[in-house]
Amino acid sequence: MKLRRLALACLSTSLLAGCALVPSGGTERRTVTVWLMKDSASTEFLERFTEEFERTHNDLDLDIRIQEWTGIGEKVQTALEADTPDGPDVIEVGNTQVPQYVDGGGLLDLTLESMRDWGLRDWLPGLAEPGRQRSTQYGIPWYAANRVVIYRKDLFEQAGIAGPPQTREEWLAATEKLNSGGNQGIYLAGQDWYTLSGFIWDEGGDLARQDGGVWTGTLDTPAALRGMDFYRRLQALGEGPVDADEEHPPQAGVFAEGKVAQIVAVPGQARAIVRQNPELDGKLGFFPVPGKSADKPGAVFTGGSDLVVPKNTDQRDGAIAVVEELTGAQWNTELARTMNYVPNKTTLAGAVADEEGVAAMAAGAAHGRATPSTPEWAAVEADNPIKEYMTKVLTGADPATQARRASRRITEALAVPLG
Repeated sequence: MKLRRLALACLSTSLLAGCALVPSGGTERRTVTVWLMKDSASTEFLERFTEEFERTHNDLDLDIRIQEWTGIGEKVQTALEADTPDGPDVIEVGNTQVPQYVDGGGLLDLTLESMRDWGLRDWLPGLAEPGRQRSTQYGIPWYAANRVVIYRKDLFEQAGIAGPPQTREEWLAATEKLNSGGNQGIYLAGQDWYTLSGFIWDEGGDLARQDGGVWTGTLDTPAALRGMDFYRRLQALGEGPVDADEEHPPQAGVFAEGKVAQIVAVPGQARAIVRQNPELDGKLGFFPVPGKSADKPGAVFTGGSDLVVPKNTDQRDGAIAVVEELTGAQWNTELARTMNYVPNKTTLAGAVADEEGVAAMAAGAAHGRATPSTPEWAAVEADNPIKEYMTKVLTGADPATQARRASRRITEALAVPLG
């Protein structure tokens, strides 16, 4: 029973003087304010969660407030810096945003809680790693989404390809076979740097590395150059523009035109494709981005959200209870099924096995990564030298020379503290 209900009940009696705003158990209820992002969870899911949480935590009420992504960084930072605990007690943040909030010193250390019984060993690395700084866990993984290969089953069959390729080399061979009859074997834009990142990670490389507290761009390492070379070979098997990313033009629209066999995208793009071309309904399939060997899929960039608790909360125990429930097996599984997400733990992947696109995402997410865990990475993306590097290589420039230039620009951007 909420405090407002109790107040109304008091006003309906003649015993106003003896009425107290406490439930029958004698414990005053406290309110935990939760900021969640728009469209992260359905209204129906949140209603069911709230009802069950308040039923099983008889001293807590939930006040869930939906936030817009636009301008959320400044709004969260303001809440974390507030002197009074009037703001949120739990906040959903993008997994790659956690480092900038950690850097400001406004997040509660959740290491002990996550080590206790929250299953940290099974967390998806692409969600867990950005939420951690020097072995201290601030962000708790909530849900993930990542790229898979969306493909035309009918075109695969016509080309005599029995099923999804299991390795990178099989992928190249299949794509070359598909690249005939007026069709593009794959549509891969030249500046799709998220997809490139996965190939670099598969080779053992990184976009940047930290040594002694100093970040350095590492696109010029042999491993990273091998990743770029594979990207070049794959991209050449289609007609994607070398000087644009996957949103210019939107690749779902290009696929919907009916002359593309594959794209690398989140599974949700399939709905956009079918909306634009209903004739493709039932013809689309999904498989994880292939890896170097058949025993595991390729690495992918993992997007998604973590839950954090502001250090200035005055509802610490209640906030931790909310995080524990939302990220626990029951509600995390239900969220994944409801919203077609990847659950936060590899051990929960079976919960989405019946949905082909989500199952493909989950397989890739087990080997997923995130961008370098430093708040200054935002400056890299703001004037992204990786995109320019990719275009230069795809138009014939020397890869090693261009990689050194791009790495220097990354190093320079990471050396300048934000704010």
